[in-house]
Amino acid sequence: MAEAEFNATGVRIERSLRSVTRAGQVLIKDGRLELLTSYGSEIDSAPLGSVQAGRPWFASGDQARATVNGTRYVLTLGQQDAGSCDGPATARRFLDAVRSAQDESDSH
Repeated sequence: MAEAEFNATGVRIERSLRSVTRAGQVLIKDGRLELLTSYGSEIDSAPLGSVQAGRPWFASGDQARATVNGTRYVLTLGQQDAGSCDGPATARRFLDAVRSAQDESDSH
């Protein structure tokens, strides 16, 4: 089984200004992005080639935006584990992981 390229827990996941979960998980593994609830149930997933990711306008540094299967999500990373991880750094690592995985798939 391949190692996860990115894994963040305690992520607030919002869709259309409504909270889906306050302690979810974002996982990038085997060329796929998965958004999971705190119980491990899948909210949404897609191959990274079809995912769009970036920073939302007028948002704090610990947030990222992801469009998965046409649905826009706002991810607040590092919120739950404020003492153990830096939210803006985690958001930056998420965006870097998406971009690098997309670049790898483009080169194949």
